[in-house]
Amino acid sequence: MSNFVIDLNADLGELPQVGEQSIESRIMPYISSANIACGFHAGTAFTMEQTIKEAVRHQVAIGAHPGYPDKPGFGRQDMSLNSRELYYSLTVQIRSLRNLCFEHQTTLRHVKPHGALYNRAAQDQQVARIVADAVKSVSPEIVLIGLAGSFLLSEAEDRGLRVASEVFADRRYTAFGQLVPRTQDGAIIHDSIDSLKQVEQMVFKQSVKSIDGKVVKVLAQTICLHGDHENSIVFAKELRTFLELKGCRIAPLTDSIDG
Repeated sequence: MSNFVIDLNADLGELPQVGEQSIESRIMPYISSANIACGFHAGTAFTMEQTIKEAVRHQVAIGAHPGYPDKPGFGRQDMSLNSRELYYSLTVQIRSLRNLCFEHQTTLRHVKPHGALYNRAAQDQQVARIVADAVKSVSPEIVLIGLAGSFLLSEAEDRGLRVASEVFADRRYTAFGQLVPRTQDGAIIHDSIDSLKQVEQMVFKQSVKSIDGKVVKVLAQTICLHGDHENSIVFAKELRTFLELKGCRIAPLTDSIDG
């Protein structure tokens, strides 16, 4: 088990507090990639800039985390945007974070859609195509993160983009490899031991047990840690320690997908 390289990513910049005592700052030592909210589902120009600074300080790779323009619903409600509206929304968000990265002499490395948009792009080929086109229009060098086995990854690859196959430590899966909706009982794994067991299966056996007991194949190149509550920090430390003891090297996406 000594040759595994894995990325640990967290969705950050979604809370108003950013600074030395914030979740962003305290979780950074345990992750290798940060997905920063771009102001449409959460975050502001201030939180974007401050989270970039924290990532640079901890040598964590920076990515954009664009979502639907839905702050009241935190981007977790599906929206019926037409193709132009969605494409424009995404390019505005990604470019805004890229420009802030440039101002701080760092680079935007990846993009990971947020919430309902992420789930829609996993299952809806047309939406996946729009997301991939938007990312490519900003920079064909950016890595696009998507759910393992999803339309988002296949459409991005068809457009010549590099992709990273993502799995979730704290979410249950359906028999079709999709995430169980948060509204359904049992969708979230609250016990850290259960989460670590699921991660071990996904990383080393390239499979996950669905909520109804079926074994589903997955490819784990990056693992998502949700960074919007206090327990995130404790679990991030536990997960990193667990993987390193198993012989994994924690590294940003460019290492985990090319290694």
